[in-house]
Amino acid sequence: MSQAGELRASGASLELEGVRQTFGATLAVDDVSLRVEPGEIVCLLGHSGCGKTTLLRVVAGLERPGAGRVLLDGREVAGPSRFTPPEQRGVGMMFQDYALFPHLTIVDNVMFGLSRTPAAKAGAIARAALARVGLARYAEDYPHMLSGGEQQRVALARALAPHPGILLMDEPFSNLDQRMRERIRQETSSLLREKGATALVVTHDPQEAMLLADRIALMRAGRIVQAGTAQELYERPNGLFAARFFCDLNEIPATAENGCVVTPLGTFAAPAGVPDGAVTVCVRPQGIAPQEAQAGARGVMLTRRFLGDYEVAQVAVEGLETAVQMRLAPGRGPAPGEATGLHVDPAHVLVFRRDSV
Repeated sequence: MSQAGELRASGASLELEGVRQTFGATLAVDDVSLRVEPGEIVCLLGHSGCGKTTLLRVVAGLERPGAGRVLLDGREVAGPSRFTPPEQRGVGMMFQDYALFPHLTIVDNVMFGLSRTPAAKAGAIARAALARVGLARYAEDYPHMLSGGEQQRVALARALAPHPGILLMDEPFSNLDQRMRERIRQETSSLLREKGATALVVTHDPQEAMLLADRIALMRAGRIVQAGTAQELYERPNGLFAARFFCDLNEIPATAENGCVVTPLGTFAAPAGVPDGAVTVCVRPQGIAPQEAQAGARGVMLTRRFLGDYEVAQVAVEGLETAVQMRLAPGRGPAPGEATGLHVDPAHVLVFRRDSV
């Protein structure tokens, strides 16, 4: 941790250059390069086992990389001939289970990261941090007396109190129920941006990544398969893996010919870079809308399920073996058993080579 009093106007930069990490015969992180700008929030997104937590531990100094370099503010902290221990990196860490000490009061938990600061000053910093997260009145309580959301905010206050150059967060909201998770991550995002903190956040939840991050690095099998803003990854995924991660899809096998793809849902343009041949056409459910039964593709409504703001419907479409999923405004459109036409918005159609991953 950085010395208290060495306050930063903004966070540090982080750069990973060809980082590789193995555990025995298992390749956990495979040639990862990534730059995080000062004050930027970047999410490492991926399924369990893809290497995102290992990469976070390498940045923190809890793991020494097998190859590559880690630089903080341009200063090499891990490389072939250099390794700076965690306590000298000026990095804060928030763990999935919050890692609060049960025998310490809340204020003492926050003061733990301020061990090099005189006690009186550390206490003042800790209480100010608790006040910022709305927990000043719980300073003398113990962790077991707080709710999960309150414990998460204590962990955040403890991580930010020493003003680290970069904050690393490993699935910080996964132990909260859905409603609490939405509120706490919004509060966390606001606080990080207010402080100008640089943050690298691990999550398996694409919605969480889209809500929190300035940029998302999508990982698979130890590698970053695509990085960019939430809008870039959603609208222009570079393969089926990325497309599936951010949205439910209707996937239709088809053949591209002369730049066009003909399917039972309609004819669509094949994007530049997709050659003639076997393709997979992906249509987002929200891109399909009912229309007059004789217009467009034709189908029969099978089921509708109410989910609050919208309904999920299954439609049997002529020429397709598998029912198509679509989203409808509650109470509008055909009832189960009724025939319907289908209009497809080309903006919600993605076409990939059949062997795309």
